Amino acid sequence: MPSWGNEVWLTRGQRRFIGTVASIAVISFLITWVLTLTPWPSALAIRAVFEQGGRETAAEMNEYVTDAPLTARLDVPVDGGAEDGGITFDVFSPADGEEPLPTVVWVHGGAWISGDSSDVDPYLRILAAEGYTTVGLNYTVGPEATYPTAVHQLNDALQSLEDRAEEFRIDPERIVLAGDSAGAQLASQLATLSTNPDYAELLSIDPALDADQLAGVVLNCGVYDLDAMSELTGIGAWGLKIALWGYTGAQDWSQRPSGTTMSTIDFVTADFPATYISGGNGDALTWIQSLPMRDRLVEQGVDVTALFWPAAHEPALPHEYQFHLDYEAAQAALVETLEFLAEVSR
Repeated sequence: MPSWGNEVWLTRGQRRFIGTVASIAVISFLITWVLTLTPWPSALAIRAVFEQGGRETAAEMNEYVTDAPLTARLDVPVDGGAEDGGITFDVFSPADGEEPLPTVVWVHGGAWISGDSSDVDPYLRILAAEGYTTVGLNYTVGPEATYPTAVHQLNDALQSLEDRAEEFRIDPERIVLAGDSAGAQLASQLATLSTNPDYAELLSIDPALDADQLAGVVLNCGVYDLDAMSELTGIGAWGLKIALWGYTGAQDWSQRPSGTTMSTIDFVTADFPATYISGGNGDALTWIQSLPMRDRLVEQGVDVTALFWPAAHEPALPHEYQFHLDYEAAQAALVETLEFLAEVSR
């Protein structure tokens, strides 16, 4: 490398290398800066992963759907149609008969930023074949809509189901609210709205269902205490925090009303419906969300059916283990769920 006095002359290749490094540094800085301003890029990346997983899990469950004849109505618009954001639901019931049946209303998961009722349709078909009307609700996920939009939409959907109960063979006096993952959080909110007037007033929502219409609640692998989310570490924790930013519209969601009112563990009362709650031993949310929620419900005197597995259980049961019906534990969870439904809907 030639030099003259204190000057250093760089070759063309060296200058190109330095320029490339500088460009990469600038681009990296800009990407990092953008990601601190908006959840959109990261949320959409997470959504793509979740949607692929949802399709694969639904395909797994399809193998366990029985040949029992069912009446299926898909993509039924909530009253108001496009004016209500195009929200739809799917309905399944046994093909024989017209009498109203105890009804399981399921809210799908997807970290509040992804998912669709079609992800849980196979499971709902399995339940419907046992003599239930089952409904899979959709809602606008984040970041397209922010909290509490989804709660309002789901409450509107419940009102629509009650208004059209005869059409869909729904027994409006025997409704079980159910959900998985983020859907379990939302299902717990809907149940809390119906059983805690102070909570409904806090959210400024007139509950579509009265407490005596709820026969039970099914909660799988949910989130009920947002403060405890800070205990999670690693890539999973990062993803959940991005998801909550996208869903609530605030990066500091834990310090906002959204973080407080989404934490149903603080608002459940003795009037909360009989509850089935479960989570896998390989799911970090089980230890900081589902088990504490079980304990809080028991403290309140709620009738709780809990299905949890020892920490050392093999294979380790992942998040949403109940849908992976190749697992013996998932089959056991299905049996336990059906027994719970039979008990509360008699």
